[in-house]
Amino acid sequence: MKATQQDGSYPRPMMMREQWTSLVGTWAFAHDDADVGLAARWFEPAAGEPFSTRIQVPFPPESPASGIGARGFHPVVWYRRSLTQEDLALGADDGARVLVHFGAVDYRAQVWFDGQLVVSHVGGQTPFTADVTDAIDRGAAEHVLVVRAEDRPEDADQPRGKQDWREQPHGIWYERTTGIWQTVWLETVPADHIVDVAWTADLAGGRVRGEVTLSRAPAVPLLLELTLRLGDEVLVGASCTVSGQVTDVEVAVPALRNGQDRARFLWTPETPTLVDISVEVREQESARAVDSVASYLGFRSASVGGGSFLLNEQPYYLRSVLNQGYRPDTHLANRGSSELRAEVQQIKAMGFNAVRIHQKAEDPAFLFWADRLGLLVWGETASAYAFSPKAVALLTSEWMELLRRDRSHPCVVTWVPINESWGVQDIAVSFAQQQFAQALTSLTRALDPSRPVLSNEGWEHVDSDILGLHDYTVDPDRLAARYATRDAAVDTVLAAHGPQGRRPVLSDHQRRAFLDGNAPLMITEFGGISMSSDEESWGYAQASSASSYATLLTHLFGALRASSHLAGFCYTQYMDTAQETNGLLFSDGTPKLPLEAVRQIVTGLKDSQGQAATSTVGWVD
Repeated sequence: MKATQQDGSYPRPMMMREQWTSLVGTWAFAHDDADVGLAARWFEPAAGEPFSTRIQVPFPPESPASGIGARGFHPVVWYRRSLTQEDLALGADDGARVLVHFGAVDYRAQVWFDGQLVVSHVGGQTPFTADVTDAIDRGAAEHVLVVRAEDRPEDADQPRGKQDWREQPHGIWYERTTGIWQTVWLETVPADHIVDVAWTADLAGGRVRGEVTLSRAPAVPLLLELTLRLGDEVLVGASCTVSGQVTDVEVAVPALRNGQDRARFLWTPETPTLVDISVEVREQESARAVDSVASYLGFRSASVGGGSFLLNEQPYYLRSVLNQGYRPDTHLANRGSSELRAEVQQIKAMGFNAVRIHQKAEDPAFLFWADRLGLLVWGETASAYAFSPKAVALLTSEWMELLRRDRSHPCVVTWVPINESWGVQDIAVSFAQQQFAQALTSLTRALDPSRPVLSNEGWEHVDSDILGLHDYTVDPDRLAARYATRDAAVDTVLAAHGPQGRRPVLSDHQRRAFLDGNAPLMITEFGGISMSSDEESWGYAQASSASSYATLLTHLFGALRASSHLAGFCYTQYMDTAQETNGLLFSDGTPKLPLEAVRQIVTGLKDSQGQAATSTVGWVD
């Protein structure tokens, strides 16, 4: 079993088992607008009467794909699913544990099995697991799984990203996503089983650092065996004793120390080389297998220096696009691995080498395809709208879970815990909010020192490794002038009011990091050009025809590429999303311009006839 060769359907790509059962499909469903379900004990196996509606999981009930499409305020929802003894696959192992995994449930979730509460979870984007073993009614022919989800639209402390708090979407906010919106699946595992793995490649040291977590500390020491393979080539095998719940391992990879040969192992968007890792836990004396999983890693480093973003210690120019990860039929959910693979392929076909998933943590299957096909990802999270002790606690807790979930993906090269001062709206004058941004940044570095972190993406930076600046100027001459020279870029960054009216930097430390060349400057949102005749559509500028749209795009991209003082850019955005019609694609996925034309505009490379793509400025509507 090789994790790199999966089809992307396994919901946890970094830690695969061969045997698992998908619980995607038809479930019974109920709205609970009066919030009476707990008192009425809807979680009991016999309580079937409220569940008269059917929903298609994992699509949120607001979405058309769910079969419900109820877009109003329904803050409490319930799900119910029957399972058979065969579904549980207990087998003959009396010590086996039955686990039900949830990819994401927005926002608060409680899970019952055969009438017993088995897990509660807070956090709308993070995975959790219910061990239902001890709740199983062994004498029952049928078992009942029940989920209650609560998502209060008026709760400004709750991280919610671009989900609208009004009943109807407005501005840049979209329909809500309530309840289950990522895959639900079931596994039967040994009593002592692997619950988490994590990997970091140390290129300079020629080694891999790993962390393997078991369900509990073993009663007697076990043997942990790791094997790293590049295709069919065994790179290295290693073993160590496991005596605690968490085992740190360090494996030397001799091939990485050969400077002449190392390039063939390195992961980049152009050569997305992945290395398979088999993880086995055995009894020491008998060598009997206890548990095994398949994982993978990419040998790559991500850092900054000399005013550049560095990939594998070499300057790498980022051509990125903003992706809301919000789809017309499924909202924050998706239709599965094939759809996510197609998104990664199309982004690359348009000439981008990076993507910024905006105001959400995307499905891990998307990260798998970005790993497999070669696309850099900026890891972001949904923001809250308020600043309070409760909001601080909720965002911090969820962010830590997301770091843990995604830290081993080689595609993820940057962390973004805060965007455009959302949730810290008064950061320019609030010491407390500045300290929160600083604390989140420091916490991120403490948990994962291997990637750059942005303390506040867009403006009002306090301690960012990359100075991401948002600039929606649609006059190419003005855009080019702001970054044409080093002095012009410095004036823009140090101005009292930046391109969007907010100070780019707030701290002396951030100012020095930029002036010393340690923090590279990127224009991490720009463009936002709409091409729509709908009066309700929204964009930063409007193009009246395909030709004027192409011309404006050409000059805006050209203006940024012409600067030698920028380390990259991120265009807003990949696809039209609800009323926000500033995508390079229409909402149905149809390109507004031929993909080859978009690729030429994004990259500036010559077309098949050898003519250079236009990059001059001076465009006038």
